[in-house]
Amino acid sequence: MFKTSRGRDSGQRGITGLETAIILIAFVVVASVFAFTVLSTGIFSSERSKETVFAGLDEVRSSLEPRGSVIAYKGALDGTTNTIYKVTMTVSNAVSGESVNLTPPYLAGGSGDDPDIVSAAQYRTIISYSDTNQFLNDLPWTVTFPGFDNGDNLLDAGEKAEITVWLADRVTTVTNATDSGGIALMDGSSGDGGAGGFAATSTVPGVNSKWSLEIKPENGATLNIERTLPGRLDTIMDLR
Repeated sequence: MFKTSRGRDSGQRGITGLETAIILIAFVVVASVFAFTVLSTGIFSSERSKETVFAGLDEVRSSLEPRGSVIAYKGALDGTTNTIYKVTMTVSNAVSGESVNLTPPYLAGGSGDDPDIVSAAQYRTIISYSDTNQFLNDLPWTVTFPGFDNGDNLLDAGEKAEITVWLADRVTTVTNATDSGGIALMDGSSGDGGAGGFAATSTVPGVNSKWSLEIKPENGATLNIERTLPGRLDTIMDLR
């Protein structure tokens, strides 16, 4: 009987302390790797979310918003075709945030055709025009800063910029004019002051014409201004 018991005892197997330690270490390593992966993923997602929020804030803070009415000026091409030759609007920072570079491609003033002085600086803000008949990608425009002005071309918080978009040349001397209406096409002829505006009388906007301007600054959102001309064109029109 004793021999049988000893035989059974010698056939039983158990877990040693070393095997237990190996299993525990394996569990700890797997859990550590999993925890590190989860934490890394969470931190990466948080950083991406933060970058998205900051990018959205920068976009808003560098945006323009209109202040006041949009004013359109009437002229006659070839003395017969009435249309608008320039549009003026006032803009400011949307939330008094980042400065907006409004270095203009042309400068106002001088003699001959307006705008007739090319800006020597590289401009960053692009203004385009579109209607049912045409799309003008890079219009000439000038800018002034009424009221508070710190003397540069950056639209800072508290400043307002009056942007004048030129769709045709305003003839200021009779010797330079090819028509009797006071404005000329921007088609490279007759000593045009600007380039990029209307190039044909057949497609210029008239009464009840719908058109839009798109102001695209270097940073920030694009400002879209869409208006419809009234049933009668006056010399100066407040389009609200």
